Amino acid sequence: MSRISHGSLLASLLVSSALLAASPPAFAKKYSFDMPVSAGAATCLPNATAHVTITPHGATDEMHVRAKGLPPNTDFDLFVIQVPTAPFGFSWYQGDVETDDNGVGNGDFVGRFSVESTIIDPNTAPAPVVFPTDAASNPAPLDSNAPSIQTYHLGLWFNRPKDAARAGCADTQTPFNGEHDAGVQVLNTANFPADSGPLRNVK
Repeated sequence: MSRISHGSLLASLLVSSALLAASPPAFAKKYSFDMPVSAGAATCLPNATAHVTITPHGATDEMHVRAKGLPPNTDFDLFVIQVPTAPFGFSWYQGDVETDDNGVGNGDFVGRFSVESTIIDPNTAPAPVVFPTDAASNPAPLDSNAPSIQTYHLGLWFNRPKDAARAGCADTQTPFNGEHDAGVQVLNTANFPADSGPLRNVK
């Protein structure tokens, strides 16, 4: 039986450790899902849909959204929301998706899009009023002992009511863009339960 020197054993352990460190961690697994057309846009944009892929990177997650079946050369606004349909609950503005000549739009976003996606509202505080419909403070929390709200759904809105009208949709104004004068919702994740949106499945 051959003998293994302490030096050889140490070298072997170091190589093994290096290989383990280089291996993709468990959180690197991608998660994909679809966003179907919302009820309010199903008649005017029946073929609208999006495919979303989330890739965890440890401290952050990368989310890629590819939408199609939308009007060409049009701006849309993506929100992370509490529930997929009205009344939507807590929502935050994630970014824009702009379509090309074929009505296809791609968006890439970096943030936390996982089971840890949350909004915390521990108390009332002053807020800057930049646009006419801004509030001067956040609402007082209903329960100071449980201020965290999980936000696991996504929604996509027309950036302007006139763009929605041009596509044959309702020209209703909603607050779902940076200036609070967006159009109607086009896509959402109502294909998942209201209390278990797709982001909940990203660990």
